[in-house]
Amino acid sequence: MRRSHLLLLVIAWLLAGGVLAQDVVVFAHPGMPKTDAPTLQRLYTGRIVSINQQAARPVGLVAGHPVRREFLARLLGQDEGEYTAYWLVRRYVGKGAPPQEFADVEEVIRFVATTPGTVGYAPVGKLPAGSNIIFRP
Repeated sequence: MRRSHLLLLVIAWLLAGGVLAQDVVVFAHPGMPKTDAPTLQRLYTGRIVSINQQAARPVGLVAGHPVRREFLARLLGQDEGEYTAYWLVRRYVGKGAPPQEFADVEEVIRFVATTPGTVGYAPVGKLPAGSNIIFRP
């Protein structure tokens, strides 16, 4: 009996890992040009405010969201604590505020679709056809 429970637990863990390891891409409002990882790293850390001389406003998901954790790890090489601490310091010294945060992926997608100059991230499978994907990690 215990072996079957252990087997079910292992299978559930493997399936959950597949769900969390999503193909997260960076997308933008139509018209924003494609870009590279260093540019997006600078954008999401507040060091730049444009992509190829076009004003860009990054948005993201709330702390604790699995897609946000995946994005931070893959693109910025940071975990939640490091990213939050980074923005606490920047805000304290008057160097800006972190990207606007949304509770779920659908909100990010809607906001980016309707707000010129915005850049967000989401699992590629959640984006509507024709989305402006500007970077794939």
